[in-house]
Amino acid sequence: MQLKQNRRLLLLAFAGVLLLATTALASHKNRIEGPISSGPEATAQCLNCHEDAATDFMKTSHWNWTLEQEIDGKIYQRGKRNALNNYCTSVASNEDACARCHAGYGMTDFNTFDFSDKTKVDCLVCHDSTGTYAKSTKGAGVPKEKVDLLYVAQNVGMPMRENCGSCHFFGGGGDAVKHGDLDSSMFYPERSTDVHMAADGNDFVCQTCHVTEEHAIPGNSIGVSPVGMSELACTECHDEPHAESRLNTHADKVACQTCHIPTYSKERATKTWWDWSKAGDKNHEEVTDEFGKHAYVQKKGEMKYGMNLVPEYAWYLDGKNEAYIRGEKFDPSKPLLMAGPTATREDKGAKIFPFKVMRGKQIYDTENNTLIAAHLIGKDGFWKTFDWQQAATIGMKAAGLPYSGNYGFAETVMFWRLNHQVSPKEDALSCLDCHGDNGRLDWSALGYKKDPMGGGK
Repeated sequence: MQLKQNRRLLLLAFAGVLLLATTALASHKNRIEGPISSGPEATAQCLNCHEDAATDFMKTSHWNWTLEQEIDGKIYQRGKRNALNNYCTSVASNEDACARCHAGYGMTDFNTFDFSDKTKVDCLVCHDSTGTYAKSTKGAGVPKEKVDLLYVAQNVGMPMRENCGSCHFFGGGGDAVKHGDLDSSMFYPERSTDVHMAADGNDFVCQTCHVTEEHAIPGNSIGVSPVGMSELACTECHDEPHAESRLNTHADKVACQTCHIPTYSKERATKTWWDWSKAGDKNHEEVTDEFGKHAYVQKKGEMKYGMNLVPEYAWYLDGKNEAYIRGEKFDPSKPLLMAGPTATREDKGAKIFPFKVMRGKQIYDTENNTLIAAHLIGKDGFWKTFDWQQAATIGMKAAGLPYSGNYGFAETVMFWRLNHQVSPKEDALSCLDCHGDNGRLDWSALGYKKDPMGGGK
């Protein structure tokens, strides 16, 4: 039965792709001429009719990988370009590989890449409707040699899940690694996985919620936009959705996602722990876990994964978050909050939200007490040399930061807000899932003396 259902979903999806491709073919076959031997050549033809679209796109964070942020009274350019995380640490010095998910061509170095060159915009990565377009693994964002660029350019269409998911479902280096609510199961999810995007649910595309204007797509993670506004809310479509008034009253303090995303990473295991301090041990055998993931591999160290996990909960309020600024000093004697909410129950408008929390140990400068942007990729990267000293020296130089020459490993924490993999209403949490003797909420951590249903304040 399940096999038939999956097959039906795949057929429906294929029919949708075929329809889009046919529509695109009719409108672009006679407009795009070959031969096309490179991405910029394809873009040059797109610009003949869509130069304004390129201008608009070049204003976005998808192109610039940065957003202007005011943090603690200071203005920062904050984004993938200069942020750090507790996965592969930093894009700096690793652009060749990281640019695989940049909507541009040839970004080998942030400092030298020409962000004003419209021909470097990758139109095809978002508008391919053939399913054949792909970027090289370590090619600074260029297409794979096998891609028929003329065929793809003549068959462009509106972005589909495949276009968005090719990057967002595989962040952090693999399927479901980074995000707990975005993975390959979301291409054609079952209704139980995501009621919004399931074919027998609402069959949403990404843009149904992420309504795009002039190529600007709303929605950012705390890590790249700690003080930004999420710009998306369930209440835009669901205003007082419950027949029971007490449930609607709950929505004043409890986010919709808290009850309607009871678990995350429902179909694919996501990474929850990464200990870089154990990487490089040539005597440690590789270990695979119950999910078929690496529990230990020499180039990455020790890792843990989980599936169908219960979220962790915290108060969240747009604009009231914390994120580590590259080069900022910290206290290595306690876990560093690299990105996370700082709101409390006293903050007006704050709500209890569900999060995936990623923990790990990563390299830092023991004299300057700053996190290190590690150089991982290429012949002189750690994944080839297993030399942390060299990886730190090259990475920090690329990041424009001082390095003392002494390193250690510090524990870090990152919060990732959960918004996808919304369960059907019949699978939402009930009262006793949160309240009562076995409730899942940590009331003390949320600022209560005890469960408020039992009179806690």
